[in-house]
Amino acid sequence: METGEPRGVGRADAQVPWPPWSEPAEAPPTGPSSSGADGDRRHPDRAARAARAAYLARRGARAAGRAGTLAGRGAWGGARLVGRGTRAGADRFRGFAGADGAAESGLARVSEMQVLASAGDAAFAVSLASTVLALPVGQARGQVAIFLLTTMAPFVLLAPFIGPLLDRYRRGRRWAIGSTLALRAFLAWVIAGVVADNSPWVLPLALLALIATRAYAVALSAGIPLVRPESITLVTANSRQSISTLVGMVLGSVVAAPVGRLGAAWSLRLAFLAYVVATVLAIRLSARVDSGSDDLGGASGPGARGGQGSSGGADPLAERDQGPPLRETLRGTWRLTRTHPLPPTVRAALTTASGAKLLGGFATMFLVFLLQQEPLPGVSDLLAVGLVVAAAGVGNALGSVVGNRLGPRSPTVVASAMLVVAIAVAVLTAVDYALWTVLLLGLVSGAFGQLAKLCLDALVQAETPEHLRSRIFSWSETRLQAAWVLGGGLGIVMPLIPWVGFAAAAAALVGVLATAVVIRRRAAGTPRA
Repeated sequence: METGEPRGVGRADAQVPWPPWSEPAEAPPTGPSSSGADGDRRHPDRAARAARAAYLARRGARAAGRAGTLAGRGAWGGARLVGRGTRAGADRFRGFAGADGAAESGLARVSEMQVLASAGDAAFAVSLASTVLALPVGQARGQVAIFLLTTMAPFVLLAPFIGPLLDRYRRGRRWAIGSTLALRAFLAWVIAGVVADNSPWVLPLALLALIATRAYAVALSAGIPLVRPESITLVTANSRQSISTLVGMVLGSVVAAPVGRLGAAWSLRLAFLAYVVATVLAIRLSARVDSGSDDLGGASGPGARGGQGSSGGADPLAERDQGPPLRETLRGTWRLTRTHPLPPTVRAALTTASGAKLLGGFATMFLVFLLQQEPLPGVSDLLAVGLVVAAAGVGNALGSVVGNRLGPRSPTVVASAMLVVAIAVAVLTAVDYALWTVLLLGLVSGAFGQLAKLCLDALVQAETPEHLRSRIFSWSETRLQAAWVLGGGLGIVMPLIPWVGFAAAAAALVGVLATAVVIRRRAAGTPRA
């Protein structure tokens, strides 16, 4: 029988009204407080608070569970998306690397190895970018000059020793390439163990790694003609390696930058892994990389090289696998250009590429000091330097892309045209020192340097005998680095007056153009034997 008393108040079996935080029908009775369940029945407000807390806790748990489920699904979906993108990118790169018969000739495998080797180089550079490999921006000119001379250290051994060794053992070029990668892997692991202690061994080990890097580049450049398919030119084949280098540098930097936050040792260990995998790929390269010109049945004739000069005939040492004694080989390297004169087209291309390196070194060093003393309006000096470096990187990438699409165009004409463009931009920058002209100079400098180097490599590969090719590449690399150091030194000693500096750079490039023209004209006027 209903008494009219509100449910939940005054009865032993009273229940807390729902929702539990609703107001009771009557005020709770006053009196001594109780504890336990009996106290909760006598004080509905306390029970309401407890029930409300339990209810909210359950809702929070359910919401957390749903959020965890959604986060898991999102992470899984993101991982699947990244995986699909990675597979799609890898498939697209394999299609690019294997196009035009490169998969059958073995050039595609070289491109894949180059990606991993460049990724290791990027991780190595990221780890030491703020230490031994850092450009001393903001320091005295004398310290920067010492830095420039230090960059020549790896080349002291390259031309007189490493080039002859690579020529002597060119029949085992795969193992030579793999050895340079394995050495870099070992050095990356060793440096990772000593870099945290600021050991004095870091700089010598880093320079030794740079020597191995240059030896790798020389051995690879000498082997590219042997795996080039007939359907593409040497400039295109070299451009594909440049694009592979760019892809590897981007991937290595993207992965090594966050890993490097844990410490330089971790990005060095990442470089170690990249070098190890690249070493395996080097050993698995096509056997054509090891073969001499006579082993492939016409792999080095005029048709295969895209128009060889008179110096690119039969290899006089083709029948002698080991070549002359090593002591004679080393002694002959110092007078290489006298005992084996370079073809005029190669000498002209080397002169043009040296001009590109000179411009790059000058623009780097001169702008580092000029932007500190004469900052551009509205832009800090560090930001302006970063923008110029970025513009040069974009120009380098554009040069690789353009080189891949040149087709049968003459490398000499392409390099000369870029030299004329660089002269015009240097004059424009001297007339109007502004942000847009400085960025344009960086862009043109990067593109000019890349295209000139691609054309030089193609001419060396096409018009020099194979038994001398590594030595010629080593000698040309040393000369190009010396031109970069000379340009950087010119940028250091030049007065920090914009029009004076850029006018001097333009005048130096005009001299380079005149020298290249004279070389070609003398060659054209010399009767052939």
